[in-house]
Amino acid sequence: MKILMVLTSHEELGDTGKKTGFWLEEFAAPYYVFKEAGAQVTLASPKGGQPPLDPTSDQADAQTDDTRRFKQDDEAQAQLASTQKLSQVKAEDFDAVFFPGGHGPLWDLANDPDSRRLIEGFASADRPVAAVCHGPAVFRDAQGPDGQPLVAGRRVTGFATSEEEAAGLTDVVPFLVQDMLTEKGGRYEKGEDWSSFVLQDGKLITGQNPASSAEAAKRLLEVLGDG
Repeated sequence: MKILMVLTSHEELGDTGKKTGFWLEEFAAPYYVFKEAGAQVTLASPKGGQPPLDPTSDQADAQTDDTRRFKQDDEAQAQLASTQKLSQVKAEDFDAVFFPGGHGPLWDLANDPDSRRLIEGFASADRPVAAVCHGPAVFRDAQGPDGQPLVAGRRVTGFATSEEEAAGLTDVVPFLVQDMLTEKGGRYEKGEDWSSFVLQDGKLITGQNPASSAEAAKRLLEVLGDG
């Protein structure tokens, strides 16, 4: 079982002068779900190498058992520091793909032709595609085999506008995940803010926020098992 995890390479939080990147829990929790299931996990990012970590996700109040485990895991840290370049990755080499969030994907993965190529490759091969929190930003330009937006007519979730408002970043981000998914024809749904909420529609799996990361990864494994 081979699973590809795609992380952002973008680190500038708009024009704020602050840093962003990937959200640590949204990487660590799925990573360990996959590893404990015996999966071979490959990490990739647009620029390759070490992806930028959102510093907010590394603060004390954002730590979880999985993030603490990661900080003690030299092998995982070394793997993260040497992600493959996204342009060199082929969808046919993997059984599924998972996109962690953090605000970074809104700027790079949402517009990345290699990310779109991979997503459409997985979709056309009927292989699972999963994304959590801001990760569903990657579906903005992706199309299904029918040429329509990948999310059109499908139950999806992602970082809620109410959660973005609570983070104080609605005027900073280039677009709101909830609005984009709706505009692309997705049947957007949400649970309680900051609580785990995951949707599956066929082999498309989406999680609402950081708390949804592990559940989204487990759902991905279930889909692979059913397949």
